[in-house]
Formats: sequence, C-alpha cells, structure tokens
Amino acid sequence: MSEQGFVCRGCGQRHGGMPFSYGAVAPQVWSDDYAGDESSTLEDELCIIQAEHFFVRARIVIPVLDADTDFDWGVWVSLSRANFERSLELWTTPGREQEPPYFGWLSTEIPVYEPTTLSLKTHVHTQPVGSRPRVELEATDHPLAVEQRDGITRDRVQEFAERLLHP
Repeated sequence: MSEQGFVCRGCGQRHGGMPFSYGAVAPQVWSDDYAGDESSTLEDELCIIQAEHFFVRARIVIPVLDADTDFDWGVWVSLSRANFERSLELWTTPGREQEPPYFGWLSTEIPVYEPTTLSLKTHVHTQPVGSRPRVELEATDHPLAVEQRDGITRDRVQEFAERLLHP
C-alpha cells in the first residue's frame, strides 16, 4: 500500500489512491416509493419519511493511527421530532456547535461490520455552519464503536476498500 494506491487482495489489480471516506445516499429505511409521497423527502443533508421519521446526514470519524488523516463514514442518524426541528432552527446560526448533542439511532448499515450497525445508540454533535454533524457512538463493544474509540490502521482502511469496491 502506498500513497498512490494499493494492490487489491480481492481482484489483484492496482487501485489508484486510498479512499478515506464512504457514504450512504439515504437512510437504510428510505425507499424510492417514498419519492412521490408529499409527507416524505430526501435531500442532501435531511430526510423525512411520512412526516414521522426524521434523519440528518452526519459523519462517524475514526482516527487512522498511521496516517495524517482520519477515516470518515458518511451516515444517517434518526432524531426525535423535537431534536430534528431544533437542528433545523439552528441550521444557519453561527455558534450552533455550542448546542448539546442530540440522541439518535444510527440508520445506516455499514456492510464491513458484524453485527449490524443499524440502531446503534449515538450522540450527534452539531458542527459549525457548513459542516456535517459528527456522530459519537455509545461506548460499547460493537466493532464500530471500538474502532471509533481506539483508531484503525491504513491496512484496515485497505480492507474497507477491498470489501466496498468489490461487493
């Protein structure tokens, strides 16, 4: 593995660059059937399903111990109606990062983890205007929570790439 790429253990080919970020385009429960529903919407940063379920796009940041950058999972987190409305209220407010974290449920299945990442408990930390919230997972023994807490290596980042580039 080098800064210019890596030889994939899955396909044997050289891949240029090392992806340090992957993201989901929608919460796991989103279906295209909701696209025509007036009480549902999927935007770049927000999602509402049938005016009952509320989601924000956020980031799980994992330290990479042997690199100059962190790894980033782009995920969706469900919030209560009250916390979702509060986050919208502060959407363009400078200083919003002073807001206490919101409780949420992870609503993205990250396929490289067992058991499932769906419905892990989270704390959603609002960031400065223009930046996605950061997700802090509840301190459990789930592998994703352990990696967020303890960090990973570049070799683990390569494992992610090999799994996700060749599903």
